[in-house]
Amino acid sequence: MADLMQFDLVSPERRLASLEASAVQIPGADGDMTAMADHAPTITTLRPGILKAETPQGASEYVVTGGFAEISAGGITVLAEKAIPVDEMTRDHLDELVAGARAAHEQAKKGETDQSFVDEAAKLLADMEALGDHMSL
Repeated sequence: MADLMQFDLVSPERRLASLEASAVQIPGADGDMTAMADHAPTITTLRPGILKAETPQGASEYVVTGGFAEISAGGITVLAEKAIPVDEMTRDHLDELVAGARAAHEQAKKGETDQSFVDEAAKLLADMEALGDHMSL
């Protein structure tokens, strides 16, 4: 059996997971990555996507909208801006997330002269829309 590590997922609203996992797939800002036991210490930011924890009882999947993941040899802690178990995700949730991303993009276009800020907001909006397509919502 694969080595297990501690996996914790929290958002401002609640603690979503605290369990042992053999692997955690993370939607990192610089690309997807998988953390396993004895992983090199890493801190990464998250982009909107599906975070998946492989456990002895099966896979647990969560929609995350951003945040940070701290990975160490013995575990991974994810502090998500917003996290929802995939089986609780509804079209209304997705519409709310897309509306927030759209508003941030519009605000960035109006008030910010730094093009990189506008580009980041546009990327967030595109990621949210792609997430909905991926989940068939």
